[in-house]
Amino acid sequence: MTKEQLFENIRNKKSFLCIGLDSDIAKIPEHLFENEDALFEFNKAIIDATAPYCVAYKPNLAFYESIGLEGWDVLDRTVEYIRSNYPDQFIIADAKRGDIGNTSTMYAKTFFGNMDFDSVTVAPYMGEDSVKPFLEYEGKWVTVLALTSNKGAFDFQFSEDAEGVKLFEKVLKISSKWGSADNMMYVVGATKAEMLSDIRNIIPNHFLLVPGVGAQGGSLQEVAKNGLNNQCGLLVNSSRAIIYADNTEYFAPAAAKAAQSVQAEMESILKQNDLI
Repeated sequence: MTKEQLFENIRNKKSFLCIGLDSDIAKIPEHLFENEDALFEFNKAIIDATAPYCVAYKPNLAFYESIGLEGWDVLDRTVEYIRSNYPDQFIIADAKRGDIGNTSTMYAKTFFGNMDFDSVTVAPYMGEDSVKPFLEYEGKWVTVLALTSNKGAFDFQFSEDAEGVKLFEKVLKISSKWGSADNMMYVVGATKAEMLSDIRNIIPNHFLLVPGVGAQGGSLQEVAKNGLNNQCGLLVNSSRAIIYADNTEYFAPAAAKAAQSVQAEMESILKQNDLI
């Protein structure tokens, strides 16, 4: 999917919502366990209910890897289900990979060669050769960790060098030269929304994947105010606030209602900024 196609989908759906499929076997509604394929049935129901209101899904691999082969099977079938039924969706593997070149080559083959993801989250701290293998796949994207939403982000990411350049700023400046705005986007946490203007000065044209809206308390309005560009340039992720909006047999309609509420706010933002 190209940047232009992603923006067109945002305009068509009047939404820049990404839904995180952080599907925890311990949190899904109990009645689903009447079916031996409970986790996949949960994912299908969430996807069917929310697809009209979002442009992307982001399975967090930890929730699938933690249950072994069964989890990998559910993940693979979830991606296939989205591809078959909602082909306009952008699918991000939230894997946070990144290793020496030959290892990253195998990671890239996993998510782009064997599984049909559009993008994978990558940690950049081992440098260019750990990211380049992911950029070798035509039509695929790398989503680079830049400024994360967790408390521990302050341990390293705001460290300054002798010239006063913060570590996350250096990551943006250097890594943006490895690819382009057509195949790289960056993770910037919604809880750091005040930094988005500075980030836009460094990478004005890249898409930003913004977690932290919803359960983590980030403000969608602040993210939009500081992070929008002339092609929207944002994928704002919400996970728990949507997929766990209800834990009864009505969980899917509740997820749809939560997603629609976010989409309505995004539609207003897009209209205010003359993007639709």
